[in-house]
Parts: sequence; C-alpha cells; structure tokens
Amino acid sequence: MTPNIGIIVVALIVAVVVLAVVVVILLRRSSRLEARLTGMTRGSEGRSLEAGLDAHLEKVFAVGKELDDVTARTTVLEAAQLRALQRVGLVRYNPFEETGGNQSFALALLDAKGDGWVLSSLHARTGTRIYAKTITAGRSDANLSEEETAAIRQATA
Repeated sequence: MTPNIGIIVVALIVAVVVLAVVVVILLRRSSRLEARLTGMTRGSEGRSLEAGLDAHLEKVFAVGKELDDVTARTTVLEAAQLRALQRVGLVRYNPFEETGGNQSFALALLDAKGDGWVLSSLHARTGTRIYAKTITAGRSDANLSEEETAAIRQATA
C-alpha cells in the first residue's frame, strides 16, 4: 500500500498547487472587478452612483419645470400675437394731376383676424390731408377708395 500512498500524496500536492494557482487567478480577477465597480460607482466628484443619479433626476425635474414655464409663456405670446398688427399693405399714388410724384398713399395695418385700420394721405400743393378708417374682418363700414381697397388686398394676400 505504500506505493499507492505516495501516488495519492503526489496527486494531492499537484491538486493543492493547481487550486492555489486558481485561487490567485480568481483573486486577481476579483480585485480588477472591484476596481472597476468602484470607478463606476464614484462620479467625477467622488460621489456614489446613487448620488449621481439623484442629481441627474433633479436636473430632469428642473428642465421639466422650465419647459412648463416656457409653454405657458408661449401660449400667452401666441394669444397676444393674434392682436398684433402683422399684415401691412402700402399703395402709393398721385390723386391730382398738378402734383408730381406718388406722394399720396394708402396704408393698411391689420392683425391676424383682418382687424385694424387704413391710413390714407392725400398730398396736394396746398396741403396734406390724412384720413383713418377702421377695418373689421377685412371690411370697412365707410366707403373705401380704390387705393385703400388695394392696400387691404395687399395686406391680406
């Protein structure tokens, strides 16, 4: 039996050496994984992953609040923009033969709904006269000249 004990002892020594090598390899792998995990869970300022995610979540909520504020302001601006004078039509003309140049004009200033006014200026040698007529939905209660009608058409085109 002695020869069998020697073989068993040698086999056990080889097994112990192989297991020791496997343990060293596993320890090195474990330490590398731990280093990677530590690097991943620490942010640039040395915070934990949880703290980094909390900070990011706070930023997301702040951006959401800003978006709500911008949406509210945009709604107000869109409503105000409808009332702003945004359609302009200008027709220059010469109403009298004795004056030179197209110094008279009809200026239509309308909002998005076609409400506003037409400003007319008639220039003559003796003076200049200015008239204003209100426009509602692209129409006027007062009689409009051809030039005033053309200015409204130009503004609504």
